Amino acid sequence: MDEVLARSHVLSRDGTSARLPVAHMVCNQSPPVGNKPSLMTFREVETVFHEFGHALQHMLTKQDEGLVAGIRGIEWDAVELPSQFMENWCYHRDTLMSIAKHYETGETLPEETFLKLLAARTFRAGSLSLRQIRFASVDLKLHTDYVPGGAESIFDVDRRVSERTQVIPPLPEDRFLCGFSHIFAGGYAAGYYSYKWAEVLSADAFSAFEDAGLDNSKAVKETGNKFRETILALGGGKAPLEVFVEFRGREPSPEPLLRHNGLLATASV
Repeated sequence: MDEVLARSHVLSRDGTSARLPVAHMVCNQSPPVGNKPSLMTFREVETVFHEFGHALQHMLTKQDEGLVAGIRGIEWDAVELPSQFMENWCYHRDTLMSIAKHYETGETLPEETFLKLLAARTFRAGSLSLRQIRFASVDLKLHTDYVPGGAESIFDVDRRVSERTQVIPPLPEDRFLCGFSHIFAGGYAAGYYSYKWAEVLSADAFSAFEDAGLDNSKAVKETGNKFRETILALGGGKAPLEVFVEFRGREPSPEPLLRHNGLLATASV
């Protein structure tokens, strides 16, 4: 699965000349093997949900200015919110069980396998979070404090950050930065933090559905409509924080992400 390629064409101001948005999801997945059809891995399913979040934001935009319609004009901090939000439904039992069936027998995914998926989601979540914090921190340090030609090399900066963020410091000869293409050639210079921040936003957005009650279809529908009219509809036409507050009723909190990752301490009885 690659990316969503889209152009947002929206209704005219008076609503009389409609040009519907067009979104293409271009996908690559596991090829057929022998006489078996192409069978998707869980990661491929997760990626389809992810990219469909981008597609929804394109298709449901209500901005009539193309430059801020769909995902266009949205700050890096929030551009992955709808896509990462959609990934949460892959771990929602009823949603997954409704689509995860044996291609020959139609048998639903075994409960044991579903529980393993849930366990895998939080496996080494703390280590993975620290890894992203290291990457984001060294990116910001290099773009704020580092002085080219000064006494400290970029590798010194990385080691200083690593000593604060990693359980095991990197080896002296570690040259990870030489391959950190995201911040040198990938467009994420001084913006790598947006990966983790988008996780905070998406987890908090999904927690609105949890608060409403995932088993309450009426509440889910009402919350979904609100999500559609804010996060999905407003695009880059309004500051991301304002859009989030309009949906959630408050500013973002990291608590839902920590809870989803199994990193919140539980009180002992």
